[in-house]
Amino acid sequence: MACGFRRSIACQLSRVLDLPPENLIKSISAVPISRKEEVADFQLSVDSLLENNNDHSRPDTQVQARKLAEKLKCDSVVSEISTGQGTVNFKINRELLTKTVLQQVIKDGSKYGLKSELFSGLPQKKIVVEFSSPNIAKKFHVGHLRSTIIGLLGTGFQLFGYEEKLQSSPLQHLFERLGVHFDEYSGESFYREKSQEVLKLLDSKGLLQKTIKGTAIVDLSGNGDPSSICTLMRSDGTSLYATRDLAAAIDRMDKYNFDTMIYVTDKGQKKHFQQVFQMLQIMGYDWAERCQHVPFGVVQGMKTRKGDVTFLEDVLNEIRLRMLQNMASLKTTKVLENPQETAERVGLAALIIQDFKGLLLSDYQFSWDRVFQSRGDTGVFLQYTHARLHSLEETFGCGYLNDFNTACLQEPQSVSILQHLLRFDEVLYRSSQDLQPRHIVSYLLTLSHLAGMAHKTLYVKDGPPEVAGARLHLFRAVRSVLANGMKLLGITPVCRM
Repeated sequence: MACGFRRSIACQLSRVLDLPPENLIKSISAVPISRKEEVADFQLSVDSLLENNNDHSRPDTQVQARKLAEKLKCDSVVSEISTGQGTVNFKINRELLTKTVLQQVIKDGSKYGLKSELFSGLPQKKIVVEFSSPNIAKKFHVGHLRSTIIGLLGTGFQLFGYEEKLQSSPLQHLFERLGVHFDEYSGESFYREKSQEVLKLLDSKGLLQKTIKGTAIVDLSGNGDPSSICTLMRSDGTSLYATRDLAAAIDRMDKYNFDTMIYVTDKGQKKHFQQVFQMLQIMGYDWAERCQHVPFGVVQGMKTRKGDVTFLEDVLNEIRLRMLQNMASLKTTKVLENPQETAERVGLAALIIQDFKGLLLSDYQFSWDRVFQSRGDTGVFLQYTHARLHSLEETFGCGYLNDFNTACLQEPQSVSILQHLLRFDEVLYRSSQDLQPRHIVSYLLTLSHLAGMAHKTLYVKDGPPEVAGARLHLFRAVRSVLANGMKLLGITPVCRM
């Protein structure tokens, strides 16, 4: 996989730069593909090696790149070394690239991209993710849509907890449409008693103040600034969201001893969580810095044919109906055993991809027509590509060879796909660092477009067995990585549509 090539390059660089290979791994990145020209496979940014220097002493990166490249040599892994704008570029031996990438994709299966040195240096962490935050006594409304599907990204992490079966119509509805699974259920009532303990602790530290109206507050500014005052108890003695969130955070640390806790809510709650985290700190909980708020923007213009959307149920019903109509109108649609299920899975993919394409923090205008386009950068296109590649495997898959001739996959279309497959671990790593799924979405859409172009010219049918076998390996690898990425986003890939 990419990390093996990175390590080989890093080892050669370490001998020249007198630095440990581990210090260089993350400075070596796979080069994004280009339609205009064939690009190198990896590049080292000289700037990243000089980032400790100040601007006055920093040498010209172009000169430094050229000097460094002159000290390096090609070997059995690297077939060509060149320089770019402040970079040293490395081209991998083409046959080695083909064989290594395709074998690694098949060998690693669902773990491809995760078995990377980019992740190996990171410690295993226990992460608690809170999302949806529904009122189980009421129907889900559209405000829960983004928090729920964004929270699905949390399925990439290992969640800890115990499961209680809770029979509730709205929750059951969420399970069966969205395929959401919760590890634990703890409602607001669960924290009422614990909220009183929080108030007593704040009071014992001299942080709780009573107002003339009888409410209990904490002044986070210390000087009476109204914008920094947080109300924790009403005049009748009942607790508020902030009190219960404080109690919940303390309880979760006691129960899970988490390394990070992530709250996925709309950006309107930014100040609320800032105050909650600040109060945890002044209460003496140093782990408050491990709490993180992931805010998201507002979806505008979401309407069904019945008018403005209120309930999530309306959105899900609309998705199924529109997708069934779209599938019925397509000439390529095959006879399906369960068209309703397929329509729901493709429709949800369309919804999720539309939601994840941009920055989570950004507001966006919802468009049913744009969501369900079968071409272009949509979830429907991803599902269509996956289904078409699966069909290819079904038709010719029995003829897979145990080995394949790497010389049969040296066309520009094949090389572009292989180069793109190299980048998957970097994309996953980037999303894990900034918690933005858009990197994965962009990667999968590009992969689908590359597969679509290759499918038009790299024929499998009626070709020489050796060539057909090699191309099947390539398309199988694409489908596998496509499925991996979709599942990380909470999308169930379909095999027919």
